[in-house]
Amino acid sequence: MSICNLNIEQDLFLCCRRSVVCALMGCSVCRTKLNFGRALPFTMLLLFAYLYYCMTGWCESAPRITDQSSTFLRGNVLVEVLSTQQQVPRNVTAPSGSVRALSLPLDLGNGVAHEALAKNGIPVSNTYGSKKLPQAIIIGVKKGGTRALLEFLRVHPDVRALGAEPHFFDRFYEKGLEWYRNLMPRTLDGQITMEKTPSYFVTKETPSRLCAMNCDTKLIVVVRDPVTRAVSDYTQTLTKTPGLPSFQSLAFKNSSSGDVDASWSAVRIGLYAQHLENWLRHFPLSSFLFVSGERLVSDPAGEVGRVQDFLGLKRIVGDKHFYFNRTKGFPCLKKPEGSSRPRCLGKSKGRTHPPISTEVLQKLRDFYRPFNLRFYQMSGQDFGWD
Repeated sequence: MSICNLNIEQDLFLCCRRSVVCALMGCSVCRTKLNFGRALPFTMLLLFAYLYYCMTGWCESAPRITDQSSTFLRGNVLVEVLSTQQQVPRNVTAPSGSVRALSLPLDLGNGVAHEALAKNGIPVSNTYGSKKLPQAIIIGVKKGGTRALLEFLRVHPDVRALGAEPHFFDRFYEKGLEWYRNLMPRTLDGQITMEKTPSYFVTKETPSRLCAMNCDTKLIVVVRDPVTRAVSDYTQTLTKTPGLPSFQSLAFKNSSSGDVDASWSAVRIGLYAQHLENWLRHFPLSSFLFVSGERLVSDPAGEVGRVQDFLGLKRIVGDKHFYFNRTKGFPCLKKPEGSSRPRCLGKSKGRTHPPISTEVLQKLRDFYRPFNLRFYQMSGQDFGWD
């Protein structure tokens, strides 16, 4: 039977659309139905009509059979239209039950990456590289400069870092390593996968859990004068909770006795020696790099250079990448090529601290001094906070 053996009276156009070859050959059915022995002129007319309709977009509105999953971008969310084995017109929105949003880059959990269409219709491939568990983690400390360090490191072409804090080892450990791995960005050979979650350093269970994943993980700790860090921590909380009690009432158990309340999180985080002791039960000291939060502000290229050395990376991020923002009071990344403005941390960074009496600050310095000295000995670095 001819491949265009159709009811020509009902759908003559579809006959030639299905097979121009059939028309060119002048199949017996078409010749009989149309009663033309000399089919060439009419065949050319049909071919012209077919090309005209396709050029004007009519062909694209015709139904098509979907035999596999397809993906496309809707805004900044990657959407997958699941296979239904039914006719789905390309200009009709898919049924609500057959669409699901997926995080970027697209990975369906089975290692299969799909190709998405960008807004301009050009395919965007998500098949490069692979997702790996992090080889290096910034584990602390809160309000020490961890976000700044992560953003500085992301300039390096061999660093691929998760932007958000996953909190896997302290909040979502029950979800499993596969869930954690799927959060990571894709990396190529020679690139390092990183993440940062500052609360890891002060969470008791984290060292053993992280070591169970990989005891060779490189650990970066950004530390800062614990007194200044505590005030910064309080300032951040105050912006979210305007009715918060005064810094002094929270930092001391009794204002008259002057005993520091080490159970208050803003104070407790600054007991670096105690937290490091817990980590050294599972990791050797050589697994750690202690970054000075103060020097990250005064000499960002120098501190980032130390981190690049620690990670075994070529020193690519340097002085040429930074400038000092006097308004914010800390360094920013210079304007990247092709960008309209430089990259600075958000408004939540560089907040003005509330006024706190010198007497209160001195009591805190006296409290932290023995802990600081112990931390200097353990880490082999004098940070000069006393």
